[in-house]
Amino acid sequence: MAPVFPPDRRYSIGGLIRHGLRRRPDWPPAWRKASPKTSYDVVIIGGGGHGLATAYYLARNHGIRDVLVIERGWIGGGNTGRNTTIIRSDYLLEASGRLKEFALKMWEGLSGELNYNLMVSQRGWVDLAHSDAELEAFTLRANATRLRGTDARILNREELARRVPVLDISPDARFPIAGALVQERGGTARHDAVAWGFARGADALGVHIAEGRPATGIEVDQGKVTAVIANGERIAAGQVVISVAGHSSEVARMAGIELPLESGALQAFVSEPVKPVIDAVVSYNAGFSYVSQTDKGEVVIGGQPEGYNTYAARGSFIRIEEAARRAIAMFPFLAGMRLMRQWGGIIDVTMDGNAIVGPSPVDGLYLNAGWGYTGFKATPAVGWTLAETLATGKPHDLLRPFSLERFATGALIDDAGAGPYPYAH
Repeated sequence: MAPVFPPDRRYSIGGLIRHGLRRRPDWPPAWRKASPKTSYDVVIIGGGGHGLATAYYLARNHGIRDVLVIERGWIGGGNTGRNTTIIRSDYLLEASGRLKEFALKMWEGLSGELNYNLMVSQRGWVDLAHSDAELEAFTLRANATRLRGTDARILNREELARRVPVLDISPDARFPIAGALVQERGGTARHDAVAWGFARGADALGVHIAEGRPATGIEVDQGKVTAVIANGERIAAGQVVISVAGHSSEVARMAGIELPLESGALQAFVSEPVKPVIDAVVSYNAGFSYVSQTDKGEVVIGGQPEGYNTYAARGSFIRIEEAARRAIAMFPFLAGMRLMRQWGGIIDVTMDGNAIVGPSPVDGLYLNAGWGYTGFKATPAVGWTLAETLATGKPHDLLRPFSLERFATGALIDDAGAGPYPYAH
């Protein structure tokens, strides 16, 4: 709950600072630090945005409140707090496009629903094309997006110059820009606030949230999940969800399941703050880098993942140099700015670059893995649809294409066709 200040201090900057710098005993925590019971109807492994959203919608939509979320670290400390906050839905294929559009519509009202400011900013998504052929492919994607009833349009060079005035579109650039696909409803949301908002909402509905409790085992008896081991404690469960981002393979292996995933490090960084100058998320596809500007004025820069498999959440100077070089190619003024901080996260990806969401080969055990670049933007939709799947025992229609079985049947969802690390982020 937001604190209520005395009337005489409500609009006083000094009063706000004084109250903000001291701990008030009457300010309740945003969510309770639960001591887990010995059994629950549902145990969710992973306290990121997806896991917490699933718990929230189980309680809100289906009245299932005997739910425990366990997080090995702290809420907002994993991949949810280590991404570049992009939301959009301009995907070519039906499965990806429908799920992301459902998510984007949810983002538009999510702050009000949770009564928590997620800082959703629909500043626009601008995807640059560097040749006529690439622009034609983007036109196909834009048309597919519009046929599904969502917004997307193609800009030529002159229109793009008006949309993003500081972008370098000179014809003598190393990779000239032919135009762009734009989705104006795309943009950003505050990543850690998403975890905090769903945690607070789930807690208010009776969900238990336990931080600092890594899962160390999953019990299976005669093909059915029976319990999770966390911090040496056995917690019986009717259903279990694995929602741990880049560590999905390791946790699934506790239940005897081998997933078709590769895990690797992905990093991003921000510059020192400057006045507002970039009013969209802009993606550079000649090697891949993307740029946006925060409300504080920092320029956020992301790029490609590391070229090797790892569970270490750190990156290399090589990737920083590559991403910075391409960011400067878009916005030359960045060359004179200093980097302020860097962070890394672990992503896991499948061979078709799309997620695995739904039932596993173990009865009662559900998977939510393999999101690569695309997990954050799908957060509310995954929570909603996975909660319905758990409550009804039947995969939600939007999740059916993302089943694990597609790798046996060949019904892959290859949005990018670019191998294990698709640039369709």
